[in-house]
Amino acid sequence: MKPLALGLPAPMAAPTPHSKSLLQHRRFSPAFCSSVSSETIEIKGSKLEYKTGILDDFFLNSFRNKLVKEVGWDSEKPGYDGLIELAKALMMNSRSNSHTKDAAVRILKSLFPPFLLELYKILIAPIGGGKVAAIMVARVTVFTCQWLMGVCKVNSVDLPDGTSCNSGVFVERCKYLEESKCVGVCINTCKLPTQSFFQDYMGVPLVMEPNFIDYSCQFKFGVSPPLPENDDTLKQPCLDVCPIANKRRDIQKNVDVMKCPKA
Repeated sequence: MKPLALGLPAPMAAPTPHSKSLLQHRRFSPAFCSSVSSETIEIKGSKLEYKTGILDDFFLNSFRNKLVKEVGWDSEKPGYDGLIELAKALMMNSRSNSHTKDAAVRILKSLFPPFLLELYKILIAPIGGGKVAAIMVARVTVFTCQWLMGVCKVNSVDLPDGTSCNSGVFVERCKYLEESKCVGVCINTCKLPTQSFFQDYMGVPLVMEPNFIDYSCQFKFGVSPPLPENDDTLKQPCLDVCPIANKRRDIQKNVDVMKCPKA
């Protein structure tokens, strides 16, 4: 979050007509706003796109290097395209969905100093019934993860105690899902491991609700996920554009691909 600078006018200075005009047209933002300025968001046609910067490149390379260690090899594709290829390999080379999720959780853990996660869970997570921690991670997610997911913003979500707070993150159109084109990659390398990571290692419940029609996704920090048998996202069919499903159709003409093989 960017620091706010307070400018104090001279005590006896009288405002000029020009300064009055500026004050009338100035727009003030609330203190708890997104750290991402409008300059980082670009509109292409009807689609919002996040423009990456130096810090985003650092996050991408760090995440990709951790994927390489888990997969055992690196993609020849540069940048984000290579990251998506590695994510698909992480899922397809795993013995089971559970194995994929555990590997993804290890990757997320390795991105943080161990003491930081432990201190957050012990000292921050209990404050205010968990609301403070939930609000904090929502803002950090927007600040650090738009290179991965695309344009997103903090929003208000309903909590189990009947109240609501700004501990949600709404992803306009998830780049990770759009580029992978795979329900299984979304669920097993993102949704399930991310939910487990925040709950188990940061003490913050999280449910993620991806929309496989418009590729949006709603994060709800402070809300526990449903049981697997009650989670509709785990019952989603393969996307029509899924390259993994299409490959299976070619290999096995009679295979049922209505349900994603890795979901």
